Amino acid sequence: MSCPPTSFIGWVGHDKSSAKGNLRWESFVPKTWTEEDVDIAIECCGVCGSDIHTLRSGWAPADYPVIVGHEIVGRAVRVGRKAAGGIKVGDRVGVGAQSSACLTAECEDCSNGDEHHCENEGNCNTYDMRYPDGSKATGGYAEHTRVPSHFAFKIPEAISSIEAAPMLCAGITVYAPLVENNAGPGIRVGIVGVGGLGHFGLLWAKALGCTSITAISRTTAKKDDCLKMGATAFIATDEEEDWSTKYAKTVDLIVCTVSSHKMPLNDYLKLLRLRGTFIMVGVPEDSLPAIDLGTLTDRRAKIGGSTVGSRQQIREMLDLAVEKGVHPWINMYPMKDANKALIEFEEGKPRYRFVLKN
Repeated sequence: MSCPPTSFIGWVGHDKSSAKGNLRWESFVPKTWTEEDVDIAIECCGVCGSDIHTLRSGWAPADYPVIVGHEIVGRAVRVGRKAAGGIKVGDRVGVGAQSSACLTAECEDCSNGDEHHCENEGNCNTYDMRYPDGSKATGGYAEHTRVPSHFAFKIPEAISSIEAAPMLCAGITVYAPLVENNAGPGIRVGIVGVGGLGHFGLLWAKALGCTSITAISRTTAKKDDCLKMGATAFIATDEEEDWSTKYAKTVDLIVCTVSSHKMPLNDYLKLLRLRGTFIMVGVPEDSLPAIDLGTLTDRRAKIGGSTVGSRQQIREMLDLAVEKGVHPWINMYPMKDANKALIEFEEGKPRYRFVLKN
């Protein structure tokens, strides 16, 4: 068997300015090969807000040089002898925001199927982290990537690569809190923010059969789109007076996708019915607004947070997409235009998810 390649080529960020469209197309060193790994020739990779936060060191100092992108779909071109999941050379596979975990029986999270919460050695995001041997995790703004096979998922033939890619981060980020909080018939759902994450929230809520789906945005600019995606009601918080009073106690579950410290958080909480739940999936670079405990206690409400989902949830999500014919709204860019995509992403142009295509 031939030796694995020692370098790939892709878009590399060297400092904070890379978030402003200053990535460089050049070679980089992938993680050290093991026989549990798979090399993937990338067909496409979604552009995620996490990419921007990381490139500009918004959440924490990035480990430059960094290759972002964690919504990856492509063909397996090299598969280790100990690879998991029955992956074979030529299979179409996808990789989301997590590329490894310790996966040991001693780990409570991994043994319970919550490997996405593993904090032991071996846990690694798909980029801007290091594996136990010190080699760097690299993402999908590239021609190839190398990841542990446990976190490479076979993509159902009924889902196109372009549509599957953003499901692997944006899609699962909102799918997981919906299903974990019993979204479905009899449940009234609210989705705050109609962007890349929020539009998935509307699509999944419809696919899950929720009784009502309220889209919550600042203006009515996206109202027609939301209704096409499955929303049954729409709230424009900057344009409607006393909206939190008008729509009080109308939803059981809110999934909030925005990441601004200026959000009217306490007004959102007023929308909850008794014993309602508010789940935060947007992650601001600064703190959230102060919470009015009176509103919280009066509603007997619960506030929580969520990140990506488990491997099993990702498989279930893909199956639901096939069963219900879920089609995310995509703007496609050639991989060569990654810098342009970053700039236009920051300008708020996605309707509603950018995907780079090799």
